[in-house]
Amino acid sequence: MGAERNRRRRTAGFGALVVSGALLAGCASMPDSGEVRPVDSSQRADADSQVRVYGVAPHKGERPQELVTGFLEATTSDDPDYGTARMYLAKSEQRSWNPAGGTVVLAEPPQVHVERADDREQDYTITLIGKQVAKVDAKHAYKPEEGTYKERIHVAREGGEWRIDDLPPGLVLGVADFQRIYRSVNKYYFAELGASGPVKGREILVADPVYLRKRIDPVTSTVNAVLDGPTNWLDPVAATAFPTGTKVVDQHLSVDDSNALKIRLNEKAAGTNEGQCRRMAAQLLYTVQDQSAKVSEVVLQRENGSQLCSLGREEARKYAPDQAAGRGADQQYFVDAQHRMASLADGDEEPRRVPGPFGADGALQLRSVAVDRGEKRAAGVAGNGQALYVTGLEAGASLGEPRVSARGGAKSGLTAPSWDGLGDLWVADQDPDRPRLLRLPDGTGSPEEVQVPRLDGRITGLRVAADGVRIALLVTKGDRTSLKLGRVERHGSAGRLNLSVQELRSVAPRLEQVDAVSWAGGSRLLVAGNEQGGLQQLQYIDTDGSLSNASALPGITGVRGVAASESAAKAPALVAERDGGIVRLLPDSNWKLVTKEGSAPVYPG
Repeated sequence: MGAERNRRRRTAGFGALVVSGALLAGCASMPDSGEVRPVDSSQRADADSQVRVYGVAPHKGERPQELVTGFLEATTSDDPDYGTARMYLAKSEQRSWNPAGGTVVLAEPPQVHVERADDREQDYTITLIGKQVAKVDAKHAYKPEEGTYKERIHVAREGGEWRIDDLPPGLVLGVADFQRIYRSVNKYYFAELGASGPVKGREILVADPVYLRKRIDPVTSTVNAVLDGPTNWLDPVAATAFPTGTKVVDQHLSVDDSNALKIRLNEKAAGTNEGQCRRMAAQLLYTVQDQSAKVSEVVLQRENGSQLCSLGREEARKYAPDQAAGRGADQQYFVDAQHRMASLADGDEEPRRVPGPFGADGALQLRSVAVDRGEKRAAGVAGNGQALYVTGLEAGASLGEPRVSARGGAKSGLTAPSWDGLGDLWVADQDPDRPRLLRLPDGTGSPEEVQVPRLDGRITGLRVAADGVRIALLVTKGDRTSLKLGRVERHGSAGRLNLSVQELRSVAPRLEQVDAVSWAGGSRLLVAGNEQGGLQQLQYIDTDGSLSNASALPGITGVRGVAASESAAKAPALVAERDGGIVRLLPDSNWKLVTKEGSAPVYPG
């Protein structure tokens, strides 16, 4: 049956084999009869977590091109240590090949081309070709990176059979197989805020998204990924509570019957105090809880099994990743038809003016607004875009003098402002001759210019995350606006702190035009934009640039502004400015008109 089995496997493209319906992990025995049939990637159901897909070992007399194709198929299997894939390699490569060294993601599985195909030769060079869409590095970080993929694999005789003796590092997968095999996981680390708030900074958890294999001991792999430390991009502004060299002692971790996750750590963690240990537990609880709602407690133990500390779900709330996002998970704000500030709660049918100078008491016309995370103060840009004011959200509050004035005159102006979770206010001046990004400490301090090295264009929109170490920027160059994510670094002393936005990375490279953005969770953005030649779409995009696994949103076009909540406490409404009015999307419903005239919707932040 070997030749027939292999022939059928080849017709499956880069699928794997299902014997008698499926190869099921945990079966008492492997079936030795029944139909063998190929399964296309699109037919594989992720919903059944018990299904395991396995590759097929090379058969005797396999030709070089068949060997390489079989190897690529075997790398898409659910084999924990890639044992079947290693059978295709020469003995020297079996020892040195590191499949965890990184992954190249292609739009389709790679095409296999034989460069030399003379049977009298003792070796072959085979080229893999494809359209690259992304890379995943050795720390599991995803990065969109489009281009042409072309790599060579060398095949030589070993023991009378063809074997691969030279190949590119890591894996190369088609996007369908990548999505089937891997899952997005948010790891959590503590924001590093320098002298601006070391105590407060240590308590703010920041999401760090990575991709891990779905079905290969997910709890253990997730915990190990946290102990590996932050990804390279986030590392300069994030810290782990785990001492250097901390490792998990047990090879397999699982949640017990009481929904507790018990983890034995090596001697590196043995001397941690109670406070540090609880921060370690908080990182793990929120990371694993992101994948499994069952986890109610994390118990950290020494290598001998004695307890270091424990942290329950209620105790962990002080470390919650959305603690700095504010309490207004169901409160939205916008500028109404008379250019005053109005608010709207999820249960409201009609908006109402806010108290104070921006709303019921005021005469100032507004272009855009932002509300601090505690919903005590608001920042507003005047209707002509030339001045930024900050005032209290209570009757009788003073408007005061402008905190920032634009320098480019009527041809430019200030962007909509944004508050971080530390109480600082951010805004950009769109002066075409000297664009600048500004931060106002505590919302009312003297504006400080924040350097943005290698900014190619000018900032025409911004939203800073609650943690204060990540900022989403709309960057306009010519007639195109793109979405960039920057890392906010702080250097210096408490008396003189210098901030800069470093290592801008493209978050939505496939969008030709981005019209609006809002944070929508710890590692998720709500983005309105369109691909080249396509209609505008509203979609969730993860901060690593991968498409979010959140449910698709009802179609909508003509969007100029969007607002979503960073809070994970509930599923709040989405709000958008569309065709000069305000529309809202409540959970399990469709878009509904709130008011025919309105603009600049925001949540606190």
